[in-house]
Amino acid sequence: MDRFFLEGTPKTPKLSFNGESGLFEISGRSIPENSIEFYRPVLDWLDQYITHPVEHITLIVKLEYFNTSSSKCLVDIFRRLERMYQQGTYIHVKWFYEPEDEDMQDSGLDFKEITRLPLEMIVVDGETDN
Repeated sequence: MDRFFLEGTPKTPKLSFNGESGLFEISGRSIPENSIEFYRPVLDWLDQYITHPVEHITLIVKLEYFNTSSSKCLVDIFRRLERMYQQGTYIHVKWFYEPEDEDMQDSGLDFKEITRLPLEMIVVDGETDN
């Protein structure tokens, strides 16, 4: 249960969940053929991890784009993190977006509104790798 990692592709995001350090990252594009099938392994990993999480978890979200079916899966990830948060794990979500990307900004605000997790909106310069 130490780590869950999937390298990103042009259609799927990088999923890097380090259970030991508490650093989780979702980055890239999320337009898989079957979102439920793609995200199932990380959701299963989180279902196991929730029983013994570290004290502090930081989720970094750096998505360029995600489709509607991916958004449902992202909500499922956030719900699992909420359960950990309610059990006393400190969770900090960092939602990165570029200043001209109003859709990604709005999506981050939507997630901030529908979850009980601390979610920080972070504007990044598109020319740097933050």
